[in-house]
Amino acid sequence: MSIHVVVMGVAGSGKSTVAEAIHDQLGYTLAEGDEFHPQANIDKMSAGVPLNDEDRWPWLRSINTWMKDKAEAGESTVVSSSALKRAYRDVLRDDVPVFFIHLEGTEEVLAQRMKERPHHFMPASLLRSQFETLQPLEADEGGVVVNVDGSKESEIQQAIAAIEKFQAAH
Repeated sequence: MSIHVVVMGVAGSGKSTVAEAIHDQLGYTLAEGDEFHPQANIDKMSAGVPLNDEDRWPWLRSINTWMKDKAEAGESTVVSSSALKRAYRDVLRDDVPVFFIHLEGTEEVLAQRMKERPHHFMPASLLRSQFETLQPLEADEGGVVVNVDGSKESEIQQAIAAIEKFQAAH
């Protein structure tokens, strides 16, 4: 059975780093969620304007289609995506089982991380809007919350352990 993992959270939470580690350690096919954004979304965020739902729907459907295509090929996947609202996660898991890794941290820690990352189109000024939009995972959504205030190694190991536990149960 293929497994499809979405590493979710607000900007600066380390989604790409954790997704890459899952790819490296478990061999899942990797996609960077930002690569599915149309140029108009990137331009909007680069200008410091938050995306709205209408901006996000095509992006989320593209990620979902990619996961479904990989599932049909029998591949397990890992993709980074903010997946801030339950409705967004519902689109991501449409006709494909998804396990979410929600990377959670304080606004202060994540703002500092964003200042330290080079050459990213998402300005730290949009972090507040992401926290305002964020709807945490609900009890009936498959996934786990990983706190990112510790070391990267700890975050990665918690995520890998949760995936392995999920995989063993299914």
